[in-house]
Amino acid sequence: MPYHHGNLRKALLDAAVALIGEVGPRAFTLREVARRAGVSHNAPYRHFASKDDLLLAVAAEGFDRLAAVMREAMAPGRSSREQLELCGCGYVDFALRWPQHLVVMFDLPAVVRERCDASPRVGENAFQVLLDCITAAQQSGDLPTGDPQPLAWTAWSLVHGIAKLATGGNLPLTAEATLAFTRTAAQALLGGLGRTAPETAQTL
Repeated sequence: MPYHHGNLRKALLDAAVALIGEVGPRAFTLREVARRAGVSHNAPYRHFASKDDLLLAVAAEGFDRLAAVMREAMAPGRSSREQLELCGCGYVDFALRWPQHLVVMFDLPAVVRERCDASPRVGENAFQVLLDCITAAQQSGDLPTGDPQPLAWTAWSLVHGIAKLATGGNLPLTAEATLAFTRTAAQALLGGLGRTAPETAQTL
């Protein structure tokens, strides 16, 4: 099946994501990705030097999509606190809609994780969305002043935990109920953080 040069990369990414959903990020092969994409087994090498490169591309695509979903989710928020709550809901919504990406983004083999950590762009965009929300909530007085990073890590830990429980089938809720629970949990967390003394918040 012939592809234009620009479409081949997308076809390979889509095939990789589907295969990862079945066998995980460690067991899939470039040959099987090529077969599912309907191209020769050498075709993937036009865009990816190795399986690790393809995994890294899937992770980058996931973080780009996560950032976009969080921004879209928080847009209706009428206050910085509400936007932060909705940002968390966007995180979980992304996980429910694209669980295979979530697996690749956070369960990469060690060798790929090292390369991912060495590439600041991968994941930085999504975390920056959360960090900006935290900073805005600090400026509005909804969160204590100080270093926003520990507060962002705390909020991230909450929504990521819900996302992993939900996508792993360990949260007995529908998708709609999961998002409602996320909003409630975020409100509870922010309520507690909002009462945290600034000096304590900086050492979380």
